[in-house]
Amino acid sequence: MTDDLDPRDSPRVDPVVDPVVDPVGDPVGDPAPPLPTDPADVALLGLIDRLAALLDRSELTELEVQMGGTGLVLRKPVPVEAPTVGAAPGAAVTAGAGPGTAEAGASGGGSSAATARPSVKAPLTGIWYGSPTPGSSAYVIEGGEVAVGQVIGLIEAMKLFNEIKSDLAGRVVKIRAESGKLIKAKQPLIEVDPL
Repeated sequence: MTDDLDPRDSPRVDPVVDPVVDPVGDPVGDPAPPLPTDPADVALLGLIDRLAALLDRSELTELEVQMGGTGLVLRKPVPVEAPTVGAAPGAAVTAGAGPGTAEAGASGGGSSAATARPSVKAPLTGIWYGSPTPGSSAYVIEGGEVAVGQVIGLIEAMKLFNEIKSDLAGRVVKIRAESGKLIKAKQPLIEVDPL
């Protein structure tokens, strides 16, 4: 009589996989998820693995890929710094008796004066270009003025040129990015003294 049963009529029963447990009885880890069988999924996961390997071998900290309506951002892990115990750096400067002490405190830090100046930062990683075409005049020059929303340069990322606009207004004190060189996201492009 068992010959009359069609295997398609009975519900499919997957074998039960018991999780690995430690001697106390707590689960050690979840069983591995099933591997994809769809060729498109396998190809996508292979591409992600290759991009992750490329990111590991490079000096980049972030890699962003967008195709159609799908985007992927891969980031290297960033170590978390423990908070320092003690007074804030600004507290030591404001505690001084006069303007001479404040300047001495600011210049004593070395790079603190350079980082205290407001700067326009790169919104993405790519190749920086300070002018629209090679040989043409730069979008901004040191000593010149820049307005909010003014184009200050181009970043080429994934064969696309992205106009980078200033989010600060003022006088350009220093251009930090070198044309034709790789810049990273959040790297200062220009330093600005507000007007």
